[in-house]
Amino acid sequence: MGLALLFIVLAVLLIGGAPVAVALGAASLVYIFIAGLPPVTMLHTMINGVNSFTLLAVPFFIMVGHLMNTGGITTRIFTFARALVGWLPGGLGHVNVGASVIFAGMSGAAVADAGGLGNIEIKAMRDAGYDIDFSVGITAASSTIGPIIPPSLPLIIYGVIASTSIGQLFAAGVVPGFMMAIALMIMVSWYARRRNYPRDEAFNFRNLGAATKSAFLPLLTPAIIIGGIGTGAFTPTEAAVVAVVYALILGGLVYRTLTWRHLLRVTMDTVETTAAILMIVATAAIFAWILTANQSALHVTNFILGLTDNKHVILLLMMAVILVVGCFMETIAALTILVPVLLPVAATIGVDPVHLGIIVVLNLMIGLLTPPVGMVLYVLSRVSGVRFEDCVRATAPFLVPLLIVLMLLVFIPELSLWLPTMLYR
Repeated sequence: MGLALLFIVLAVLLIGGAPVAVALGAASLVYIFIAGLPPVTMLHTMINGVNSFTLLAVPFFIMVGHLMNTGGITTRIFTFARALVGWLPGGLGHVNVGASVIFAGMSGAAVADAGGLGNIEIKAMRDAGYDIDFSVGITAASSTIGPIIPPSLPLIIYGVIASTSIGQLFAAGVVPGFMMAIALMIMVSWYARRRNYPRDEAFNFRNLGAATKSAFLPLLTPAIIIGGIGTGAFTPTEAAVVAVVYALILGGLVYRTLTWRHLLRVTMDTVETTAAILMIVATAAIFAWILTANQSALHVTNFILGLTDNKHVILLLMMAVILVVGCFMETIAALTILVPVLLPVAATIGVDPVHLGIIVVLNLMIGLLTPPVGMVLYVLSRVSGVRFEDCVRATAPFLVPLLIVLMLLVFIPELSLWLPTMLYR
């Protein structure tokens, strides 16, 4: 009875438009009162949920994204990507994907990509005569690469919940991230042939050299982060601090585009975003604790295994559940609730927790492109001036290549496990 009421209250609050953290916290509090537990239990569990050294990486990687956007570094990245792949048919579509791949190695957040690079990309594509539906669709889809290629905020959260190596998760995201980029570039080429989109400009070694020189220092950011973690020079949390210091040096001392006023705004934005994320993590922690106390993971495992013992069918069922949840719930909250429930199921059928992390996060990233929550769609609606409903329609075709990549990763775990196996095992 108490567990049923927990989900009823949560659903009513989410449908009513309550913030995710409020909905999770209120539903959990109702359960605690009904179960006769002391309210202090909720406070202790919430505090323990965010009391993690690894979670310190979250505000720092968020700040890196804000610093890159505010300091004009994203413009240099876009210019470099334009010189590198703009000569292909549908040039600016390929530039869009390429810039997202580069930015992914700095920030690790889809919303930061959509809000920062998206503003530059959509304006450039509009000026070049690209259809707005294509511009919005490819910008939305390419932003999901950010949380797959390291560093990745969702993978950090997953690693904390699943007690899995962050370094291995970061390594596991490299190949899938590039697979997403290739799949989206194939989609861009198909659109370019069908709609006769132009090449942006002829390939020119001089332009590429100038763009590379301009963007060289920002391009070192992914190498510093990934190289430092891979070689053991610093932990993922320390890598986040190093990335912030490096971004401050670039924006404040090298390019001199970062003023004290900009820094104050970046700091306030970082605090606001971090507070929202960690509040979700804290309230989701008590929600997940309630599910664990009621042996929900065991019940779910027994239920699924009662339906079938086929590993691939079970994985497809899990992906379907995650996809549905991702349509209605913010990524961090979905991870905190789903992972403790699904991890035992995956362990029972022999799925590596690193492999599970990649397919869960990619699945939830697809959820960012679907209504009714669709945070990336809301951001791009504001950036582009296009109605939310039109953003949904524009993005729908680009879900196809992302779903194909997801299915490949589900059925061929070596695609995500090859690199961490080479580096760590």
